[in-house]
Amino acid sequence: GWLLQNGATRGDLLLAIGGGITTDMAGFAAAIYMRGISVAYLPTTLLAQVDAAIGGKNGVNFSGLKNMIGTIRQPALVFECPEVLGTLPYREFACGSAEMLKTFIIDNTSGNYEKAARLLARINGAESRRTAIETYASELGELVHASAAVKAGIVSRDQFESGERRLLNLGHTFAHAIESVAKKKNDSGGSYDIAHGEAVASGIILAATLSEKLGIAGPGLSRKLKNNFAGCGLPDASPFPVAELADAMHSDKKGAGNGEVIFVLPRAIGDTTTMKLKIEKAVELLG
Repeated sequence: GWLLQNGATRGDLLLAIGGGITTDMAGFAAAIYMRGISVAYLPTTLLAQVDAAIGGKNGVNFSGLKNMIGTIRQPALVFECPEVLGTLPYREFACGSAEMLKTFIIDNTSGNYEKAARLLARINGAESRRTAIETYASELGELVHASAAVKAGIVSRDQFESGERRLLNLGHTFAHAIESVAKKKNDSGGSYDIAHGEAVASGIILAATLSEKLGIAGPGLSRKLKNNFAGCGLPDASPFPVAELADAMHSDKKGAGNGEVIFVLPRAIGDTTTMKLKIEKAVELLG
């Protein structure tokens, strides 16, 4: 509506300045307005800088389900500005930490997972986290760039998620289910406040635990991740029993049919794989 009211034409560019919801909504609007106009992003949260603004996915929630309507359309430009990160409430910064660590679990080139886990733990443990973010701005900026580059590289090789891009969903099947359950409980009078990055952290722990149960990951991986996430100020367990997540996982848009979901499972830091698995089997193993 705003684009129409302001006479936007097919030759215009829509600039989105803000977090992942802003870039998603603007990207979705740009993709469908006049069958598509250009869009550029200046993401201002850590989560958006390392994940939401990278890759061209633009999704909005529908009928209580996460990102059920959307497009895949690449922005003309993404401008990364790590200097703004010190202005974030720390909880928002920590949510971005979960996505950064997720990316380095997938691709640990140059030992970036260990570098990120150490730096984020130092920031979380600092007397003034804002001062720490500003103090480590250069080191943090390098990790933001490295994380964004990993995702951009994967997307350039598999834009429409037919293979390698699925790895970026590590933890997200569980995370989206956690968010859906929280919303339904809140609609019924509950008071669950669960941010996306917190759900992703919990989902990655569940994925690692499932991987261990299946014999894909060696013992100790989930414990290591729990310790690292807790050190960064993130949750290390699901707020709901896995059985409560089953219905929401059945509605996951990444479902493979026949009650199966394509789970992304870590073998080790820097090594992940995918597996089709019946949701009931996953619940049984994690129960």
